[in-house]
Amino acid sequence: MGLLRSLLVIAPAAMSVNAFSPSMPSSRFATSLDALGEIQFVRGLEEKVIPDIKLTRAKDGSSGIATFKFANPNVFDASTASEGEITGMFLVDEEGEMTTSDVNANFVNGKPTSLESQMVMTSPEEWDRFMRFMERYGEANGLGFNKAS
Repeated sequence: MGLLRSLLVIAPAAMSVNAFSPSMPSSRFATSLDALGEIQFVRGLEEKVIPDIKLTRAKDGSSGIATFKFANPNVFDASTASEGEITGMFLVDEEGEMTTSDVNANFVNGKPTSLESQMVMTSPEEWDRFMRFMERYGEANGLGFNKAS
């Protein structure tokens, strides 16, 4: 917990990037069923909604945080309820899987409307691995990287 607090304290002084947004107008749904990278909240169930992703990285590159925001994710659909419960966020690609249990739902009038999740990277190697996943995921879903100005 202390490390996470330290990272969150470092974040305001760190470079913040509003990253991986659609490179052209999008319906906010994944376009490829054979994605090279996919996001799951229930193991084996691909999340079709494309998130907004914000990246924050320490200036020395030693750590970083990726914040994912999903508006009306398909994991909330009644048709997917039988697939299982949300147990975390899983970033799955040809290299393997990255996992976080930091997943929070937002509710309006008692109904879930969005999910927010954070992936904390504590080393340059973890950051590089995350960026390789995002390149694959972005390519499969028409996202482009927008560096902060």
